[in-house]
Amino acid sequence: MGDVAAKIKVMPNSPEVDLDDLQDRLEEVLPEGAKIRGFQRDDVAFGLVALLPTVIVPDGAGGTEAVEEAFSQVEDVESVAVENVGRL
Repeated sequence: MGDVAAKIKVMPNSPEVDLDDLQDRLEEVLPEGAKIRGFQRDDVAFGLVALLPTVIVPDGAGGTEAVEEAFSQVEDVESVAVENVGRL
């Protein structure tokens, strides 16, 4: 078994959300065995900017589900969606 890299789109619930703080909070809730290998930002519309962390998780049952669940529980997160997945 190897690892899987997933780019996950995290939408804040408003343009006023401090993205640096949100990024820190996402890193704090990562499940055991998962790690973030960088963030990108994507201008969506009307000042709203999505965070796009690339998350590395073990290739096993459940895949990115634990990470998606953890991210969706963070305050100020509107939605979480997997954009791309690939094996390392």
